[in-house]
Amino acid sequence: MREYAVVLLAAALVTFLATPVVRVAAVRFRVMAAVRDRDVHVIPTPRGGGVAMYLGVAAGVLVAAQLPSLQRSFEFSTQTIAVLVAGGLICLLGVLDDRFGLDALTKLTGQIASAGVMVLLGVQLAYLFLPVADIGTLSLGPDVGVPATIALTVLTVNALNFIDGLDGLAAGVSAIAALAFFAYSYHLGLVGYDDVASAPALITAVLAGACLGFLPHNFNPARIFMGDSGSMLVGLMLSAAAVSATGQTDSQTLSSAAGLLPLMLPLLIPVAVLFIPFADLVMAVVRRTRRGQSPFRPDKMHLHHRLLSIGHSHRRAVLIIYFWAALLSFGAVALSITGGTVEVLVVIGALLVVGVVVVLSPRARRAAIAARQAELAALKERSRAAHPANRALRDAVVLAHPDGSAPHPRASQGAP
Repeated sequence: MREYAVVLLAAALVTFLATPVVRVAAVRFRVMAAVRDRDVHVIPTPRGGGVAMYLGVAAGVLVAAQLPSLQRSFEFSTQTIAVLVAGGLICLLGVLDDRFGLDALTKLTGQIASAGVMVLLGVQLAYLFLPVADIGTLSLGPDVGVPATIALTVLTVNALNFIDGLDGLAAGVSAIAALAFFAYSYHLGLVGYDDVASAPALITAVLAGACLGFLPHNFNPARIFMGDSGSMLVGLMLSAAAVSATGQTDSQTLSSAAGLLPLMLPLLIPVAVLFIPFADLVMAVVRRTRRGQSPFRPDKMHLHHRLLSIGHSHRRAVLIIYFWAALLSFGAVALSITGGTVEVLVVIGALLVVGVVVVLSPRARRAAIAARQAELAALKERSRAAHPANRALRDAVVLAHPDGSAPHPRASQGAP
């Protein structure tokens, strides 16, 4: 565990230190997120933070390769290297999209190509348990495993891209998901179903570190966005973690819980951990298709937009989604570890009630509406202060009065 903590901290530190450099480069090369009708930010903001996150991931993998106890994850598996190579490709695709705005078909082609490279280098679904009609565990050959892995990767990449709409949202949800996957993977190693020094545990540890290192720069008010370079990188790594942690273990060999629960874990864990982004993706596709629109056409009806519309502030909406993501993901992991004891079920049920009350209670909504109105006023003031005309006026005043004194209001108007 200490080695994984070192790897996580290394990834977080490199990402944290690299992000300001990437931000300066983004401003220099005009990799900026312009203000659009569906956006929440009010001033152009640099993006491309995924580059810093990838540097953090690479640094974490490099540190892991030097630690004796984690070197086994490289000796017996190529999955970590596969994720590093494919992550570099999809991050480069995201940088091009952040700078030039690629069309949906080009992005989809690049996503499929990156996922294909990851599959060719060793990350592939091997088993799938279907709890229907006594089918049991299916052993997937390349003809099924390859397209299934690519499809899962593309879905996860776009799901993370869809929820990247509020400051700190995608980074925080991804960190929670990565930590949940790490807990599950590490537990499998402890109980003997995998090596403790496994590829999925390492992948999720470095990803969690990169997300946590980026979050201080990205939380509201964000100084830089992760952009498509970050959201697609995170989506690919989470998909790889889901495949390597759950899709390469025969469920029928698990015995940590009674009944069907252990057999359902390879299906329950990824669904629970990624439920928030997947739910948002499915609702967006259904909503746009019913209107006769392209599934990739943007709108302001995502989950985070709905929380804002009922009065929650920017930060409150993000924290609410954090809560639900943590509850679903760590709740599923807790069930897998404890076997679904009554105590765990009671705690999860109580937290579910708390989450619903926080989102929907009248008092909470009134407080959220007041906070949201104050936040909007602050954003408008920040926007006015950052406007080029106001900056030019302040510079002119400073040049005219270098001692810091300001002209009398009436004198400036020519009053006697």
